[in-house]
Amino acid sequence: MPSRASTLRACGLSLTLSACALPAFAAPAAVDLDQVVVTATRTAQTQDATLAAVTVIDRDEIERRQPSSLPDLLRGTPGVSLANNGGAGKSTSLFLRGTESDHVLVLIDGIKIGSATSGGASLQDIPVEQIERIEIVRGPFSSLYGSEAIGGVIQIFTRRPQGPFAPSFGVSIGSNATRRASAGVAGKGERGWYSINAAHEDTDGINACRGKPSPGGAGCFTNSPDRDGYRNSSLTMQGGYRFNEQWDGEARVFRAEGNNHYDGSQNNEADNVQQVAGVKLRYKPSERVTLSANAGHSADLSDTYKNGKYSSTFDTRRQLGSVQGDFGIGAGLLSMGFDWQRDEIESNTAYARDRRILRGAFAQWQRSFGAHAVQASLRRDDDSQFGGETTGSALWGWDLSDSLRLTASYGTAFKAPTFNELYYPGYGNPRVQPETSRSLEVGLRGTHGAQRQHVWSLNAFQTRVDDLIAYDASIGAPGNVDRARIRGLEAVLDTRLAQWDLRASATWLDPRNDSPNAYRDNYLQRRARQSARFDADRRFQLGGASSWSLGASVYAAGERYDDLANTRRLGGYALTDLRLGYAIDAAWSLQLSANNVFDRRYETAAFYNQPGRNYLLSLRYRPSR
Repeated sequence: MPSRASTLRACGLSLTLSACALPAFAAPAAVDLDQVVVTATRTAQTQDATLAAVTVIDRDEIERRQPSSLPDLLRGTPGVSLANNGGAGKSTSLFLRGTESDHVLVLIDGIKIGSATSGGASLQDIPVEQIERIEIVRGPFSSLYGSEAIGGVIQIFTRRPQGPFAPSFGVSIGSNATRRASAGVAGKGERGWYSINAAHEDTDGINACRGKPSPGGAGCFTNSPDRDGYRNSSLTMQGGYRFNEQWDGEARVFRAEGNNHYDGSQNNEADNVQQVAGVKLRYKPSERVTLSANAGHSADLSDTYKNGKYSSTFDTRRQLGSVQGDFGIGAGLLSMGFDWQRDEIESNTAYARDRRILRGAFAQWQRSFGAHAVQASLRRDDDSQFGGETTGSALWGWDLSDSLRLTASYGTAFKAPTFNELYYPGYGNPRVQPETSRSLEVGLRGTHGAQRQHVWSLNAFQTRVDDLIAYDASIGAPGNVDRARIRGLEAVLDTRLAQWDLRASATWLDPRNDSPNAYRDNYLQRRARQSARFDADRRFQLGGASSWSLGASVYAAGERYDDLANTRRLGGYALTDLRLGYAIDAAWSLQLSANNVFDRRYETAAFYNQPGRNYLLSLRYRPSR
């Protein structure tokens, strides 16, 4: 059987060869889609028209910030708190608005990813070089997407062409023997588009963990003071074609293979794969009717080892399909759809059941009338493991003036139990039911200035989560025994002042355990109660075609606790990053970034180290749009 690495190399060769056979398309007029979002409603709308709290990170921002990983890119986003187990490629948990790490639905190009055994998505294995943009929607969205969307939805869009045929290229070297390389080719024309991108990263990493061996162990339960490296190779291929004025379609494949060394008493190495493939067909018989059908596949594959000896396999393979119709009725838009999902796991651990089928039907109504706008949705999900769940949401917006909007929303959501919680041998409980939530939110946003260069927003919210799954000592198995109450406030500012582009965000959280036990009123684990980020960037033209850019980012997070009893405190910290860029010409650029410049020592998970001061030097070729 061919190895996973050889599979990727063979796939890459076939995709590269196939690119030569693609037709040459004439270049159309450029269309800027940066302000169009689709995740908040499953339909396209401008970002300022959305009623939900949305953050968009585009390719320009990614290249400006030069993040070391996807979790590093998401750090400081409003509502986001991260816990990382020791640097590059290590397990990373993302908490959105204080909810659990598996209460966030993650999509790649519209296809759900993640593990059906442990729950959650392996964000650390998705290379930033493959990402065109990210949409982060905060709040309950199970009424559109089903399970897991309690805290929100993160949708990742892979690289897309921005004009006619154009190659791209990049190399980077940095601290901890970090080496990166990427290359791609993309183009679009009057009827079709295509994009192929490959990337590779290799780093020696840092010593991931300073754990304590048993008895009385903690952290990774071992003390292994060595460097724990990480390697990732990835490939994306996608394309689309408009057959006529009514029909168009697209197809895409994404695969990332990671090899991760870490500190652990049972395992210390893993081979991981994240894979997505999908096709979409859209029919638009008139301006007021759009019909679409999607089919896709995702895989989360993991093999673990101890000192090079095979230990275990936990693979999730997921087939998905959906149909959706959007109908303009009067001054409103009615969307109706059906989702189908089949999860299957393969493991050397014998589960009582290793597959399930989920079905969901939803409807959504959007309408604007005068200064008001509404969005209401209802969904019914049926899971072959536990039965049905109904969720709904309602959002309302009121334009108090041309530059000020008030919003309010209420929604319910749920999260289905994982295979581990249901069927893991000697632990699972097949009677466990879904976790459920109720959320209320009020927001205010404004845009000011002659060219709307000052944008700000405030959002206050409360979420109550019931039937949280935790170990129930009375039955010696998981049960729906916990509750949580989370309150928070988010503030965002994006402005331009004295030729500087300034961005600032801050989040205040009160994430409390509301369970009827000894931990009631304690803070939830690993959630920072205060966090803030500030970015400042400016471009300088010093004569000729060349230009310089200068930027800085400061991220600060307050204290958190690593345990339910709130006895193991993790201190607050602040990180400062600096960056300097030089545009050699319209296509070539050179960038130097220095991260954690004050060499701050900190932990986001107890006993797991984080990188100190580090540098990255990058050379990039990217033709101007």
